[in-house]
Amino acid sequence: MALNTSLSVLTPTVPPPPAPPQQQQQHVLPYPLSPEPFPLPPNLRPPANATEHAPRTEGPDWCPTVPGRRVQCGTRPRPLVHGKPELGTIDVAYALVRRTNESAPATNTVMVNPGGPGGAALDLAQWYDGLLASLRTDHDLLLIDPRGIGRSSPVSCGLGNYLLADRPQQRTMVADCAAALGPRAAGYTSAATADDFNAVRKHLGIAKVVLYGQSYGTYLMPIYAERHPRTVRSIVLSAAYPVTFDPFGAPSARAIGNSLRLVCERSAACDGNTAVEDLRTVNARLRAQPIDTTITVGGHPRTFRLTETFLAQALTFAASSGVGALPDQVLLIGRLPALLHQAARGETTPLKNELTALVQGFADLQHDQSHTITVVCNDYTRPWSVEAPLRKRWQQFDRALAKTAPGAFDTFSAQSFALSAPDGGDLCIEWPEEGTARPYKLTRPLPDVPTLVVSGDLDNNTAAENSRLSAAQFPRAQFLSVPNTGHGAEMDSTGCGAALVSGFIRDGRLGDTSCLAAIPPLKVNPVGPPTQ
Repeated sequence: MALNTSLSVLTPTVPPPPAPPQQQQQHVLPYPLSPEPFPLPPNLRPPANATEHAPRTEGPDWCPTVPGRRVQCGTRPRPLVHGKPELGTIDVAYALVRRTNESAPATNTVMVNPGGPGGAALDLAQWYDGLLASLRTDHDLLLIDPRGIGRSSPVSCGLGNYLLADRPQQRTMVADCAAALGPRAAGYTSAATADDFNAVRKHLGIAKVVLYGQSYGTYLMPIYAERHPRTVRSIVLSAAYPVTFDPFGAPSARAIGNSLRLVCERSAACDGNTAVEDLRTVNARLRAQPIDTTITVGGHPRTFRLTETFLAQALTFAASSGVGALPDQVLLIGRLPALLHQAARGETTPLKNELTALVQGFADLQHDQSHTITVVCNDYTRPWSVEAPLRKRWQQFDRALAKTAPGAFDTFSAQSFALSAPDGGDLCIEWPEEGTARPYKLTRPLPDVPTLVVSGDLDNNTAAENSRLSAAQFPRAQFLSVPNTGHGAEMDSTGCGAALVSGFIRDGRLGDTSCLAAIPPLKVNPVGPPTQ
C-alpha cells in the first residue's frame, strides 16, 4: 500500500524560489523523519510561551514532557518471536499522558499510532496533545513506540536509506536485510505490535481504549481490534487503507487524475481534463525517454533518472502531503497543472527542477528503513505465494499484473505504477519463506463499536477508494470525506477536521459537519496559454 507507510506522511512542500531548486528548495521529507507528521491547525498549536511542564513520574530520562499534564513512562519486556524464547526479548516503551483533571476518572484513554511503519509515537506527545486539545481535561493519551523503533529496542538490518537505489538494487537490499536478521525477522509484524499494545494496556490497568490510527496506523489498529476486541471502545482511522489491499496501488493511480480535476475546478486556475491529458502525455514521454538529472550524495554529484515510475511516486506521496494545512502556500499539487502543461508542450525544465528537488530531499536523509521494510515484507498483501520459489513468484507477479483491468492505472502504464511504491509491487519478492511471517489477513469479525474513517478528498496516497474499503471492514463505520485536504485530513487549517475527530472520540458519534464547507480550496498556479 505504499509507504503508504514510511513515505506515508510527508511534510508539505513550499514553492521553489527562482534560484536553482536543487540548492534552495525546502525538501519533502518522509515521515517519520520529519519533526511532526502534519502541521497542526493554528488554533491547536501550543503558545510560544508554553513552558510549564508537569513533573515526570515513574519514568526514565526519555519520558516526554507535555505542558500542564502528568506523564508516566516505562517499558514492558516482550518476546521477540512468540514461542521461540531462544530469540530473546525486546522492551516496548510507552508514555501515558494523564488528563489535566485527575480528580475524576478518565472518560477515555486514546491509544494512538501515527503511521509508518516506523512512526515513533513518543516523539509526538506534545503534537498529539495539541491535536486533541479539546480532550485534555478528561481524556488520557497512551503513546507506544512499536517494537523495533524509537525507544522500543530499535532494529537494524543494515538497510539504510534505500530510496535512491534502482528497483533491482532495492530488491537485493531487501533480501540482504532478511538474511542479516535471520529468524529474528519474524518478530517484526503488525500482529506482534498489536499484542504489545495490549500488553501495555493490561499492565496499566486500562479496561478499554479508543483506537486512533493514521496512515499505517489504520492498518495496525484493525489488527489490534480483531485480536483484542473486548478492549476496544471506539475507533478512528485517518488516511486509511484496508488490511487486504491492491498490491499494485491502482486506487492511488486513479486518485491522481481525480485530484488534478478537483484542484483545477475549485481554483478556476486550470482545466482539470487538460491537466489529466497533460499528465498522460508526460507519462508516455518519460516512459519512452526518461530525463537524467544531477543530485548531490555525500558531497559528490550523482546522476538520477527521472522516470514515469518516479513521477508516479511523487504524485502519490509528495503531492498529497500537507494539503489543506497551509492554505496560503501553493503546494506541489497546486503547482502541478502548470508544470505538466509546460512539460507536455516540450518545456520540461520546470518539472525537472521540481522533481530534482524531491530526489535531493531523499538523498539528504540519514535514516535506516530496516523496520519499515521488515514489517512491510512480513505483513502486506503480495501478488505471489510466499511458499513459491523465486521463479514461480515472478510468474505469479507477472500474471497478476497482466490481469489488471484496462485503464486500471488511468494515465499511467501498469508496469510503471506497480513499481512506484517504495514498499509495494515487487519490492519484497525475494523476501525468504523461512524465518519470516506471512501476509496478515483478517479472519474474524471486527468489533461492533463506533468507528469513524476520515479521508481527504485530495489524498492520492491512501485514496478515498481504499479508505471506503477500510470502512467496509467494520460493522458500523461512518465515512467522512474532508474537502480540500490530502494525507491527514483532520489537520486542515480551519481545525474543522480535528474538531470532528475529537468530538467523535468524546461522544462516539459524528457531530455537525457544516464546518467542512469553510475549508478553503487550494491555491493553484494558473495555467497560461499554450506556447506557440
